[in-house]
Amino acid sequence: MKEKQVRSTAAKQHIREILEQSGTALSQPEIQEQSEGVCDRVTVYRVLDRLLQEGEVHKTIGLDGMTRYAICKACDHDHGHQHDHVHFSCEVCGEVTCLDKVIPELKLPRGYRLKEASYMISGVCPTCN
Repeated sequence: MKEKQVRSTAAKQHIREILEQSGTALSQPEIQEQSEGVCDRVTVYRVLDRLLQEGEVHKTIGLDGMTRYAICKACDHDHGHQHDHVHFSCEVCGEVTCLDKVIPELKLPRGYRLKEASYMISGVCPTCN
């Protein structure tokens, strides 16, 4: 069986570093802005898609409808790469933060099978409090 080769480009490394250094989940426009001209819009989307496929990042949809991306730190890779942690959306500054230590418990009725779940909590973050 042939092992999948993971390509690493300068753009991919740069975007990964932006996400690793961020304390919050970032949208594509935020990542592009922080790339300071290294990556155009299409390159950012392509790299994010590849990082998602490789399991290095996960995405979440904020309460504002904006898709944001974050480096996987506490994702469950043993069960199909699940992101069952909570995301917190600050109503003041708009930042979305992964709360890796908060793991919700979900019990579905008999006959239902969970494929994916998204947990978004809104309120005021410690910085804005």
